[in-house]
Amino acid sequence: MSDDYVLGTHDDEIERLELQHEVWRPAALAAWERAGIAAGHTVIDIGCGPGFAAADLAAVVGPTGHVHAVDKSPRFLALTRARSPQITPHAIDLDTDELGIERADAAWARWVFCFLARPRALLERVARALAPGGRFVAHEYFDYRTWRSSPRMPEVDEFVAAVMTSWRAGGGEPDIALDLVPWLSELGFTIASVRPIVDVVAPGTPKWQWLRRFGESGLARLVELGHLTPDRATAIRAAWAALSARSDAHLVTPAVLEIVAIR
Repeated sequence: MSDDYVLGTHDDEIERLELQHEVWRPAALAAWERAGIAAGHTVIDIGCGPGFAAADLAAVVGPTGHVHAVDKSPRFLALTRARSPQITPHAIDLDTDELGIERADAAWARWVFCFLARPRALLERVARALAPGGRFVAHEYFDYRTWRSSPRMPEVDEFVAAVMTSWRAGGGEPDIALDLVPWLSELGFTIASVRPIVDVVAPGTPKWQWLRRFGESGLARLVELGHLTPDRATAIRAAWAALSARSDAHLVTPAVLEIVAIR
């Protein structure tokens, strides 16, 4: 497992990322369609992880298009490389390295900028990698604390606060979408659309399962990183189980901003 990643790169995390992508796949496909990503396009997948979105992008752009998949994890890049001949993996540290890509038609990022120490610098490099008229499409959080429970459970709030603390300790910013929009304008982009995505979900629904899996892996990682004690993690895990057993339970999801901007 790489300590460079807040959530790690182990097998359980890859499985969680696959579930996450399946849950968020319809929203990603809709965002790409709104941005006009189509057959024959060259697209950059920023922070591609194990390549689930890159594979879908490869299907969208087809045999005449191409996907440049960017990440710094050798394990993630190896998995991504195997998903499609339309994908070229690039081993890049997003905080420091040039992308080495020119005149792309679009760039896509989902929950990447929130983990970076120098997110604006990456946005500048993405701007240089896009052709005139190229699209930047992102799903990033703008209010992570909307992740709340009904009925109220302080353990849920404690977990969310610990997650945010851990990201900031690594140099990231959970609510980075609030900064991305003005930065894009400053860099000469035209903001085509900005859309909030926040849901209220019940036990057993796909987004509940997404949050539950994140909670399971996140608790272990927070203990490992020293942001929660084992006793508090046990208490939070028990509270999650109790909440999941209630027929009247609901979760409000952490609020995401979908951003589409034109270079």
